[in-house]
Amino acid sequence: EFLSLEKIKMRVDMKKCLIVVNTSKPESKEIGQKMHDYLKNKNISSSFYEFDGKSCNENPFVGNDFAVTLGGDGTVLFAARSCAALGIPVFPVNLGEFGFIAGVEKTEWEQSLLKFLSGDALIALRTLAQATFSRNNGYSFFELALNDIVVSAQNAAKTISFEVSYNGTPLGLFKADGVIISTATGSTAYSVSAGGPIIDPALDALVLTPINPFSLSGRPLVLHPSGEIEITIRQSRSGNPIITADGQKPTMLEVGDKIKIMRSPHKVQLVECSTQKFYTALRLKLNWSGGPHARRPYN
Repeated sequence: EFLSLEKIKMRVDMKKCLIVVNTSKPESKEIGQKMHDYLKNKNISSSFYEFDGKSCNENPFVGNDFAVTLGGDGTVLFAARSCAALGIPVFPVNLGEFGFIAGVEKTEWEQSLLKFLSGDALIALRTLAQATFSRNNGYSFFELALNDIVVSAQNAAKTISFEVSYNGTPLGLFKADGVIISTATGSTAYSVSAGGPIIDPALDALVLTPINPFSLSGRPLVLHPSGEIEITIRQSRSGNPIITADGQKPTMLEVGDKIKIMRSPHKVQLVECSTQKFYTALRLKLNWSGGPHARRPYN
């Protein structure tokens, strides 16, 4: 479940950091400057990247030894997609509402960062999903997602038709608003709001959740992540659907497209994102406690 920082130090020397500042959160710049000064005193150089909620074509994390995100879970998602293949850890400070992925609270960043740099912090390994497809005209699609891959209609209250198979075994022909393929990390995001199960992020799984299926039998499925999910787009009256990865820029799909979704060979390394913090966020922020007093602390 966890990879110690000592193992990471054998691969990289922590001397350079990229601080991702969320431009929609004013306190992000203030904390970022304090962190820049703190790292400078540790002989670690740092630079800033302004994140406006949209991913870029180039990977800004290349050449850095670790990354810091100052924002909500969306900021962590942006960093995770780029840092996983580079093998560099992400130190996620939560300035958002939920903080299921951003496990470091803004009041504790200094002590947590010291633990990280001293080799005492827990590093959680999280699975990413990847989606690919290609067309005869040479167009190819490849996207990574820490939360989810979503195939859906372009507009609300519209249904699309699609077939789903797992490792070549047909699971059925669906008529629905769409379908969500989430990781365990993403099970508390769009998937849970569509009726999907909450998965402990320490588990490795892919969750298939139909969105408002036109059938009472369209239930969510928890699948082994070593398998391959294939979604084939069929003709529907609502027009062509779209595909998104972690809610980023949608890509138009065409009838006959076969999207292959599987576990990425790379895992993202998230600092101080323990199972304990996940369940604390689940209880305090989603009011999941088994009783009417979800926010009341235990005696």
